[in-house]
Amino acid sequence: MCLGLPMTIVETDGVSALCERRGEQRRVSMLLLGEVPVGTSVLVFIDSAVRVLDAEEARHIDDALDGLAAALEGKSFEHLFADLIDREPQLPEFLRAADTLEV
Repeated sequence: MCLGLPMTIVETDGVSALCERRGEQRRVSMLLLGEVPVGTSVLVFIDSAVRVLDAEEARHIDDALDGLAAALEGKSFEHLFADLIDREPQLPEFLRAADTLEV
């Protein structure tokens, strides 16, 4: 299984970027996104930046990954999914719009 990781761009030449996450640095391809400024959070999948992330989305992904690790270790993890507790799951907006179309 492969996971996308939120990483922050620390330097870039437009074609590739040095990205960092929790002290680990990795050079990733920027070909799918093009020129993105230093300091931007991106979702990195198999050494390619695939999407720009806002700070909240990057935090949610980090929390989910931390929650998964905690659950696997038998530690408390519910606090890392606070945005999901006590609410019904919802489709993303782009999928909800398709629900309202008449056939």
